[in-house]
Amino acid sequence: MHPIICSIGPFSVYSYGLMLALAVITASFFTAREAKKHGIAKDVVYDLAFWVVLWGILGARVFYVFLNVDYFREAPLEILMLQKGGLAWQGSLVAGTLAGILFILKKKLPLLMLLDIAAPFIALGHAIGRIGCFLNGCCYGKPSVWGIYFPVWHDRLLPTQLYMVAGELTVFLILRMLQKRSGHPAGRLFMFYLILSSLERFIVEFFRADHVVLWGGLSIFQYVCVLIMGAAIIINTRLSSRL
Repeated sequence: MHPIICSIGPFSVYSYGLMLALAVITASFFTAREAKKHGIAKDVVYDLAFWVVLWGILGARVFYVFLNVDYFREAPLEILMLQKGGLAWQGSLVAGTLAGILFILKKKLPLLMLLDIAAPFIALGHAIGRIGCFLNGCCYGKPSVWGIYFPVWHDRLLPTQLYMVAGELTVFLILRMLQKRSGHPAGRLFMFYLILSSLERFIVEFFRADHVVLWGGLSIFQYVCVLIMGAAIIINTRLSSRL
C-alpha cells in the first residue's frame, strides 16, 4: 500500500489525510450545489460542513481511542497522529450529526431538508475516505488466499476497505436516485442513509480482522450499527405516518 504519497523535504503527504480532505471537499461542494437549488446559500453550507467535519473527526477519534484505550495508555502521543488512521465511523456519525443539528437549529434552517440534501453526498465522501484506509492499510480484512498483499502487514488480506468503498458508492447511487424523486417526507432520505450505511458496515464487519469479537460473535461496531438501524427505522416509520 502507499501510506505516504510523497515527501517534500521534511514534510510528508499522507494518503489517509489526503483522501479525507478530498472526501470533505467533494461532499461539501455537491451538498452546497444541491442546497442552492432549494434557496440555501452556499456559504451557509460550507460553514455547516466545517463544524460537522471538525466534530465528526473529534468524535471518530475519541470513540476509536476509547475502543483501544490500552494501546493509547502506553502511547498517549499517538492520539494526535491522525495521519496513521484510526477513526471510527460511528463516533463520527454521532458527533457530526449532533454538531450539524445544533448549527442548523441556531441558524433557523430547515433541519430535515438539509439532512436529506446532504445524505447522498455524505455517503460519497465516506466512499472516498475509505480509499484512504486502503492506501494506509488500516481497517484491514482477514487473511485469505483471495486477498491483496498488504506490505505493512506482510500478508494477503481481504480488501475490506474496498468492500466499503463499493458499499458506500452503492448507497450514494440509491440515495441520489431517491433524491430526484418527489413525494417522500422530509427526513426520510437521511434515515435511509443511516439504515443502508449501517447495514453495509454490519455486513463488512464479518470480514474484518481489526476488531475484537464480543458476545454473540459480533463486534461492538455491529451492535452500534444495530442500534442506529433500529432508531432510523423507528423514526422513518413515524415520518411515513405523517403522509
